[in-house]
Amino acid sequence: MSDKIISGIEQAYLKSGIPDFAPGDTVKVHVRVREGEKERIQVFQGVVICRKHGKNSTASTFRVRKISSGIGVERVFPLHSPMIARVEVVRCGRVRRAKLYYLRGRSGKAARIKERRRA
Repeated sequence: MSDKIISGIEQAYLKSGIPDFAPGDTVKVHVRVREGEKERIQVFQGVVICRKHGKNSTASTFRVRKISSGIGVERVFPLHSPMIARVEVVRCGRVRRAKLYYLRGRSGKAARIKERRRA
């Protein structure tokens, strides 16, 4: 009974128009950043290393990793957050596992992911 009530409330907060992406894909996440009174959009581009809690839940998140000045940077984004303006898929990667945590220990050419061809 309470599950139906909670899922009904969650439906109002779910975003539409989110592209299908999976671990291994390179994405651009457009994040709204507030600086005092002003608001701007900052782009964070990197490889999706994991997704959690499915697609149709307000608790769903995804983790993006990029290399900035030789240092690995990871951010966790709530998928249905109002702070995310949009998500663009730059390229699709071909991987064989759901969590790509092994990329943390690799750098340079060892961290490359092959591109998935679309039909």
